Amino acid sequence: MSTMKKNTQRHTEKNMFLDESVDIQRFDILKYPDIDKITDRQLGFFWRPEEVDVSKDKKDFRELTANEQHIFTANLKRQILLDSIQGRAPNLAFLPISSLPEIETWVSTWSFFETIHSRSYTHIIRNVYADPSFVFDQMLDIKEILDCGNDIAHYYDDLISHNNNQEYNNYRHKKALWLALHSANALEGIRFYISFACSWAFAELKKMEGNAKIIKLIARDENVHLAGTISIIRNLLKEDPDYIKIEKECADEVLHLFVNVIEQEKNWAEYLFKDGSMIGLNQNLICDYIEWIGTKRMRVLGIHSPYKVSLTNPLPWTEKWISGSAVQVAPQETEITSYITGGVNQDVSTETLSKLSL
Repeated sequence: MSTMKKNTQRHTEKNMFLDESVDIQRFDILKYPDIDKITDRQLGFFWRPEEVDVSKDKKDFRELTANEQHIFTANLKRQILLDSIQGRAPNLAFLPISSLPEIETWVSTWSFFETIHSRSYTHIIRNVYADPSFVFDQMLDIKEILDCGNDIAHYYDDLISHNNNQEYNNYRHKKALWLALHSANALEGIRFYISFACSWAFAELKKMEGNAKIIKLIARDENVHLAGTISIIRNLLKEDPDYIKIEKECADEVLHLFVNVIEQEKNWAEYLFKDGSMIGLNQNLICDYIEWIGTKRMRVLGIHSPYKVSLTNPLPWTEKWISGSAVQVAPQETEITSYITGGVNQDVSTETLSKLSL
């Protein structure tokens, strides 16, 4: 970093990762404009947790039953852990080996938005609990949360170890990258969705609505992050034949990775509902949902799912929360959570402008 040197390759001839490092961050000519568009989309979704009023949630929380309070607080604890890992991991694992400016910028943007999510949980907890330490200090005492964190960190740690390994083996390094990307995909696309569904189920009952609006914004971001991992995985297969071999060699391990994620989520559902269900949601329903959404994520990547799932979403009411703009609210009643900042419509033609006069 201290010394700039001219790369011997044109930046459009380099691979996304494990090639000569980025020297000049130029965005006039891009090898992967689809990745740059994902970054633009995420930047257009910039938001801050303080924009969402969660003051009513304090009263709502006091009126929840004991098991509903357990469901709400336990989910927050787990989300905090997931985003504590994900707020650092892309920068630590993927950024040092990024070779293209659009990849480097996407990874930095991805990590930054995960830190917004972490700050959001503190915003929620401060409102609900007089002493937030009650939540933070007990988090790692829950086995299901600790197991989940260790499972995620394993793949990132392995890639980081390869990044720092002086006895370098490029092919094994590529395998570690491949598995870490699939782990990130499963994290973004599956691991959050039980807690998302619970948060939205409360809001369907007109409870904890401020929290649900924040979770809606987080889910919108996670969909963008999911798109980023899918695009990178698909482009790796196109740019480097090694990854076609790695895809076949790692097929069983990747399948195990996704199945393990889904089964861990089902174990989490059992922990959440151990003291009782909530209106509109129970352990069986949420397990059907996580198998359905997990199968959906696997099929996008061409992975055969061992689960027999319905063609339709077992929790169809979650779709309006995920789709963003489908929720219509009066601005004077609540925050609008479907807005975009910094977004520019670029389909204006010269003919359109010719009709204007000053």
